[in-house]
Amino acid sequence: MLYAIACLILDFLCIHPFRDGNGRVSRLLTLLALYHHEYGVGKYISLERIIEQSKETYYEALQKVSYGWHSAKHDIEPWLYYFSGTINSACREFEQRAGSIKSPRGAKTEIVTQAINNQLGEFSISEIERLCPGISRDMIRVVFRQLQKEKKIVCLGKRQSAKWKRIG
Repeated sequence: MLYAIACLILDFLCIHPFRDGNGRVSRLLTLLALYHHEYGVGKYISLERIIEQSKETYYEALQKVSYGWHSAKHDIEPWLYYFSGTINSACREFEQRAGSIKSPRGAKTEIVTQAINNQLGEFSISEIERLCPGISRDMIRVVFRQLQKEKKIVCLGKRQSAKWKRIG
């Protein structure tokens, strides 16, 4: 699909429908086509900035590929390399940014505590575990022990089937 989008954008740029603003409109058209085909990287990473940073390469690729375009004897390869490289750069940048996002310290404790605070009456560790997907049973037990030590919850039995209750 990226091949088809690259061809669409190249054709638009070679047609050059406006006196001014073809580049900006082509970048908007690129985003629209990418969104339409469920490539959402442009929502998070500025393709405009990436293209601006590689402006010389952008114009070189356009110049090479536009030769013979009107007679359908052009070589699309330089544009494909440039276009796919731009999308690839955006994806790498997105991966780097997304990889550096971490939950704040204590976020899991807060989620478990909130689930407990929302309970009316008795509840079990299993019930809280179902309310907190992605949080291990061991972490839930750590929070239970801490809240028990702080006298915010009390255990009403023994073993796995034990019920718990909030105090106050």
